[in-house]
Amino acid sequence: MTPSLRHLRVFLAVLDQGTITAAARACNISQPAASQALARLESEAGVALIHHGREAAGPTEAGRAYGLRVRRALGRLDAALTTLAPRLVLTATRAQLTALIAVRDAENFTLAAQRLGLSQPTVHRAVTQLESEAGRPLFHRAGKRMQPARAAQALADAARLCFRELEQAAAELAELSGREAGRIVIGAMPLSRSIVLPRVIAEFRRLRPTMPVAVLDGPYDDLLAGLRRGEIDLLIGALRDPAPVADVVQQALFTDDLVLVARPGHPLVGHAVPDLAALARHPWVLPPEGTPSRAHFERFMAPLPAGARPAIIESSSPILMRELLGMTDHIGCISRLQAGAEIALGALKPLAVRLPGSMRPIGITLRQDWLPTAAQDQVVAILRQVGQGLGQAAGLATGPSATAT
Repeated sequence: MTPSLRHLRVFLAVLDQGTITAAARACNISQPAASQALARLESEAGVALIHHGREAAGPTEAGRAYGLRVRRALGRLDAALTTLAPRLVLTATRAQLTALIAVRDAENFTLAAQRLGLSQPTVHRAVTQLESEAGRPLFHRAGKRMQPARAAQALADAARLCFRELEQAAAELAELSGREAGRIVIGAMPLSRSIVLPRVIAEFRRLRPTMPVAVLDGPYDDLLAGLRRGEIDLLIGALRDPAPVADVVQQALFTDDLVLVARPGHPLVGHAVPDLAALARHPWVLPPEGTPSRAHFERFMAPLPAGARPAIIESSSPILMRELLGMTDHIGCISRLQAGAEIALGALKPLAVRLPGSMRPIGITLRQDWLPTAAQDQVVAILRQVGQGLGQAAGLATGPSATAT
């Protein structure tokens, strides 16, 4: 479903006013136009949204569920439109906002048009119409880039979240009709990709054999930005303390700690407790700066003078770490659960060193006001089950049920 914003506003007016005639007056359109808008919306939905018979009135079950989602979506969008220019609530179209998002992301009209499969003049005209109604420019040229103004950034983010909410609305209508629609998008950090997600996806696929699932990886900051923009439904990995921003909620699943590992036969394997100087004489493979794991390592090595610090290779890839450790005398710093299989097989050996204070919660990060669909709710429930099982299997305590910002 890609309903027009105008049709959605008529639908909400019908819910609020009780009749199509009253909704037409509230929207300042004719009664036939309001009826046509509602009929078009129901046709796209494939289900009745209001009762049309004489003996019944008001929304159907599907209409109530859809109305809740539409109200959330337009409420978020209208706040941003009103801040920019109140008139935009009445005039902004889905096509214009889609063009705005594309130009904001690409910082170029030609690239934005290519991504949307439209001509460059069409995209340029859509953004220009928004600027005309707003009475101000939304982009400033900076060399070859079109740099969005702050108001354009805020509106693009609100529009993307609005559209994502409408996608969830379509998924709920499909669910009520016994069909599946939409997809699940998960942002995954290294531990979750190798340990948690395979178990979660296997169980979810058993329950919903055809529902598409997309797993995105990347730096934490990029995944968090995608979550907040609505591009990602939930983020799985090490939780931050404190939580990074006020509009997300963190839910701990289990706890994990860090382990230092090396190849069998490494000079330090078998040593009772290697001291810092002995550890620093060997090169290391470490997670990137800005990650909790790297912060723990830096605190561990802090007593060493700068000139005595070890050589470092930065990588978030467990595969690269494993291969380097297997053929060199590098030392790796990695999640104990993540290295569990290699340690059990004897491919890696843990050093007799513990990183003090490296216990960290692994869990889910969600948008604070996120309202999951039934399918998304199933993923979260499976995540909690898998997290509890992993914590028990590793002999580690499971984390608290929720930590909110």
